Amino acid sequence: MSEGQTYEVVVVGGGPAGLTTALYTTRLGHDTALVDRGGGRAAMMADTHNVIGVTEDIHGKEFLQTGLQQVKEYGADHYRDFVTEAERTDDGRFRLEAGDETFITDRVVLATGFSDGRPDPPAPRTAAGLHYCLHCDAYMFVDAPVYVMGHGDSAAHVAMIMLNFTDEVDLLLNGDDPTWSEETDKQVRAHPIDIIEEEVTVVENDEDGWLEAMEFEDSVGPRPTSSRTESGDETRREYRGGFAMYGSNYNTDLAEQLGCELTDDGTIAVGDHGATSVDGVYAVGDIRPGHNQVPVAMGQGAKAGIDIHYGLREFPKSLEEIEAEGDVSREDAPAISGTLRERARAHESNVSKEQPEAADD
Repeated sequence: MSEGQTYEVVVVGGGPAGLTTALYTTRLGHDTALVDRGGGRAAMMADTHNVIGVTEDIHGKEFLQTGLQQVKEYGADHYRDFVTEAERTDDGRFRLEAGDETFITDRVVLATGFSDGRPDPPAPRTAAGLHYCLHCDAYMFVDAPVYVMGHGDSAAHVAMIMLNFTDEVDLLLNGDDPTWSEETDKQVRAHPIDIIEEEVTVVENDEDGWLEAMEFEDSVGPRPTSSRTESGDETRREYRGGFAMYGSNYNTDLAEQLGCELTDDGTIAVGDHGATSVDGVYAVGDIRPGHNQVPVAMGQGAKAGIDIHYGLREFPKSLEEIEAEGDVSREDAPAISGTLRERARAHESNVSKEQPEAADD
């Protein structure tokens, strides 16, 4: 097995959390590789919500591509690949295998996220009527008919939460029996929510592909408060969109190979700055407990990047090190690698050339 590429930090996953971590570790002077296979939940965003400074017309793919370009310009190396194996080496570092590439690194950052459980077809397409992020998208459904599709406690609770935004909420079982608790059953049936048991048979979209309505196997009755349902058609209901609640499949294979502790819900257990139970391994973004939000993920990446820097930076030397090794000479600085030093100097030089001229008073 070849020794491979050597880095101080390897980030696995190119979503908002992974990109931000790589940005911080690179700008803080650590040789960093970002390895990702592309795609992910953020890439499916038709619009970017709740990110200050980023307008909503920015598609998720554009958002991620811009972030990746920034990280590369700062000096990180990017590999479009899929990491399949991870292990600790005898010298306490880590070896990662991705296709034909081998990486040796001091720190590993897992930003591998999860996949949403999807309802069986027919169902609206993701981002064109099917949503997964309540906190991102509830604002879109003020005074509009909305559905929540699922049969567990989470689906029932999201349906009740949506009453904060609209009085037209349907909970679609899509032919499944409810699996929520007795307490949740009493709670949800005490709210003005239509629980529809029938299977969805047809999804109607407009000419741009956005959801307009759904048809059901049998009559579901008219929506009592709605003027949007066609008169006399009791198998069809109009919706602006809705939420699917079918659980999450967390991508923890690498974490398990490295021996990281997992939580009861399948996420990676972490401390405040993203450190896992394995020294030198961090987890950021949707793979760890917490809100699945782009700004939250970016904050986690920033905190992990800074914490990694504290553990890897060369200076200041401790008094114990100074007593053992002597004073630090000027020749020992800077501690940043020659490759990253050249990239940083080139980047700052290009930035200075691009500064706009001062406006006239």
